[in-house]
Amino acid sequence: MSTLQLVLAQINSLVGDIPGNTAQVIEVARRAHREQRAELVLFPELTLCGYPPEDLLLRPSMQKRIDDALQQLCAADLPCAVLIGYPRVVAGKVFNMAGLIADGELAVEYAKQKLPNYQVFDEMRYFVPGDRPCVVDIKGIPTAITICEDIWHPEPAAQAAAAGARLMLNINASPFHRGKAQERLELLANQARAANMPIVYVNWFGGQDELVFDGGSFAVDAQGKLCTRAPEFVEHLLPVTVEQRDDGVTVSAGEVTPALPDLASVYQALVLGVRDYVNKNGFNGVVLGLSGGIDSALTLAIAVDALGADRVEAVMMPFRYTSDLSRNDAADQAQRLGIHYRVISIESIFDAFMGALAEEFAGSERDTTEENLQARSRGVLLMAISNKKGAMVLTTGNKSELAVGYATLYGDMVGGYNALKDVPKTLVFELARYRNTLSEVIPESVITRPPSAELAPDQVDSDSLPPYDALDHILHLYIDRDSSAADIVAAGYDRETVERVVRLVDRNEYKRRQAAVGVRISERGFGRDRRYPITNGWKAGE
Repeated sequence: MSTLQLVLAQINSLVGDIPGNTAQVIEVARRAHREQRAELVLFPELTLCGYPPEDLLLRPSMQKRIDDALQQLCAADLPCAVLIGYPRVVAGKVFNMAGLIADGELAVEYAKQKLPNYQVFDEMRYFVPGDRPCVVDIKGIPTAITICEDIWHPEPAAQAAAAGARLMLNINASPFHRGKAQERLELLANQARAANMPIVYVNWFGGQDELVFDGGSFAVDAQGKLCTRAPEFVEHLLPVTVEQRDDGVTVSAGEVTPALPDLASVYQALVLGVRDYVNKNGFNGVVLGLSGGIDSALTLAIAVDALGADRVEAVMMPFRYTSDLSRNDAADQAQRLGIHYRVISIESIFDAFMGALAEEFAGSERDTTEENLQARSRGVLLMAISNKKGAMVLTTGNKSELAVGYATLYGDMVGGYNALKDVPKTLVFELARYRNTLSEVIPESVITRPPSAELAPDQVDSDSLPPYDALDHILHLYIDRDSSAADIVAAGYDRETVERVVRLVDRNEYKRRQAAVGVRISERGFGRDRRYPITNGWKAGE
């Protein structure tokens, strides 16, 4: 009987920081050997350069930096072997590689065969696919090496099995979306049964711009049974014991961390996305406009959970239409969370703008222009605070508003990052209630009152938009499922309402193109997922 002690290193790398990532690999490998007797440590896909490196891969110096990192790893006198991901140029072609470093040398390399080119992925822009399996003897166990997308297709696993593999190692950078953890588990269970071998799966952890990587590394046996699983949304070293017996290769049962419920996983993704964007980009903290409404209330809770109260400032910027309830709710939440809180009226700023524009506006009726000036007055204040204090502005709009353009460019859209960019309004309410089950930081009246931008007397969102339950479902069908207007009407929605919503979505692409980056939690977020031309004559009716 042969036993192999693996450790899955679910770590948080920084895209482009090849020296820092290399140093982290060395430190983690030594710690895994010291604390968990690791003989082989598995690191995620493209660990050395971070994922996704995007056009950094086109930089001429990328390969030299990767070669230097590999040489450093080989010379580090590591106490165990490591399996690690990196880009590699071979004969002028760039491959997404996994390399096994053992006994001070790069023992074997495998080139990823299946290159994803959908949703947020565009690996065919950079990489050439490999065309052969890699099966290496590790302590007497014929072991296949694969990379991420390979496991989503039957051919690489079948190819490896035909080459004699009895165990598969799969290194990943698999981003989060709702339901993704269960998808991965079901997929690997099916692939393990089909190939008749255990599969060990390590995933990246951390936030990278709009993408969040949730970890959740795990192993299944040849029957597809879950043997061990790491927690989600944290760095973790997961030990996995593999044994080769007369009757085959087995994975010993280990700790199985339960998967997070849906709302908990979404909330943790939002927190992680904010934390890593702020920290990795070197901001002191964040500042946001706290209106007394639910979007800014949820964003504030996320920010405090991500960064701590001492790194968060909220500013209430009242105007003549701001209700006492909004003022009181904002102050109440700020007190509950213990953040830095300021009240700065925009009355004089707005009046100054209107005075400067008096001649330009002479003879015209009041319309949304004046409402937008209120939002832009607030945007000016927030950006000034950001410039002075080095704190990034968190914008607070949700996916429903961004979809239909219910937001003001250079007003409530200003900011560096948006936690709620991919969160529909109905989900905002669910997440607010979920957060209050942990500790009641959002006043109940914020959740129960009708949503309002408070840019006009007695204004509520329903004056301008359909009820959010209907709006969000129409948006889901049109944006996430690519349904036509006719299909949505056939699903039971009023034709006039559907056509209006679809028209608003299409005409506001120019706003979304200028919106802050934000956390992706769905399979069709605005940004990398959905790239529509601003200028186009497409008709969405059919």
